[in-house]
Amino acid sequence: MVDVDAISAHVVDAAIRIHRGLGPGLLESVYETVLAADLARRGYKVDRQRPVDITFDGMRFQGAFRVDLLIEDRLVVEIKSVEKLSGVHAKQVLTYLRLLDQPLGLLLNFSGETMKEGIRRLANNHRPLR
Repeated sequence: MVDVDAISAHVVDAAIRIHRGLGPGLLESVYETVLAADLARRGYKVDRQRPVDITFDGMRFQGAFRVDLLIEDRLVVEIKSVEKLSGVHAKQVLTYLRLLDQPLGLLLNFSGETMKEGIRRLANNHRPLR
């Protein structure tokens, strides 16, 4: 099993290369398509638009959300192309992390002049009551 930090580093590297090649401000779907293909070419298992279910009190709500990319069933990647990231974007990634019970996610905003300013790494520190 590949370490989630190593996966994260490869995703960031790929995102920077894609941003340099395509430039900022295209539609999110363009960056998602190219990033998914680049990571798959590197040998990673990549799920695009993976449905995320909610389970609560014996009820299951299938496909309540869709995560942009799930890499190796471990790393959540949410792609944006917006002028400025807001708190709701981070909450979106944290929601996916909690519902998928994953430790790490990346929020990537391809709209800035450089990719470096558009990378946020988010960790799931939630521990449910037992």
